[in-house]
Amino acid sequence: MEWQTAVIIVAGGSGRRCGGGLPKQFRLLAGQPVLARTINLFAAALPGAEIVVVLPERYTEFWKNFAARFDVAPHAIAAGGAQRFHSVRSGLAALRSEPELIAVQDGVRPLASSELIRRVVEAAAEQGAVVPAVEPADSFRMTEGDGTRIVDRSRLRAVQTPQAFRADWLLSAYRAEYDEAFTDDASLVERAGHRICLVEGERTNIKLTTEEDFIVAEALLAARCAEELLEETHAGMSEATHEQTLGIMPE
Repeated sequence: MEWQTAVIIVAGGSGRRCGGGLPKQFRLLAGQPVLARTINLFAAALPGAEIVVVLPERYTEFWKNFAARFDVAPHAIAAGGAQRFHSVRSGLAALRSEPELIAVQDGVRPLASSELIRRVVEAAAEQGAVVPAVEPADSFRMTEGDGTRIVDRSRLRAVQTPQAFRADWLLSAYRAEYDEAFTDDASLVERAGHRICLVEGERTNIKLTTEEDFIVAEALLAARCAEELLEETHAGMSEATHEQTLGIMPE
């Protein structure tokens, strides 16, 4: 069964941790703006979904002009707020459709696969509130006064986006007053009394926060391009071999 889905892409950050004058969501990654890659990911994975992009208000006109230079899927624009909470709320208010499911995505996570996006949305249709997560590779210690103690890594998960929810759950949750404890959409929906389900995320689904993240992202995209080229080459060779076996000579 196909569920009517909407997507809120939150790109309201200033990108200060990355340095430079241009917010990181507008920086080029392998020749395309990071935000354009994120938008196009969801347009391809969820055809027909309404997409609303939330931007800092002072950058909305800039993005309209900048995006016109690239092949970017259709999307609406909403002005962000002081905190992520206010930005998501603004994006929800900008929806024109009445979706059954709503996915919320970080604008600076441009490497999620279509398979992950669809898997999260399909799970949300069954469970109501779904978050992708991965097991941490590092060890952790918790600070306690002047000392520290080891944390059981096996019980921890690193949370990613997209996070997807029943639309009525998410819309109702965002009627709450802002609280600093709301670190993501799942924390808000959980506060409203709903159970959050986890699905396996992707280690390559990184959030571009630092300069080093951009270096890793460029390398990942280059590796993907090389893999796709190799697959196309193999497919072409297999087709040529098949034609030779059948005695078909190329024109």
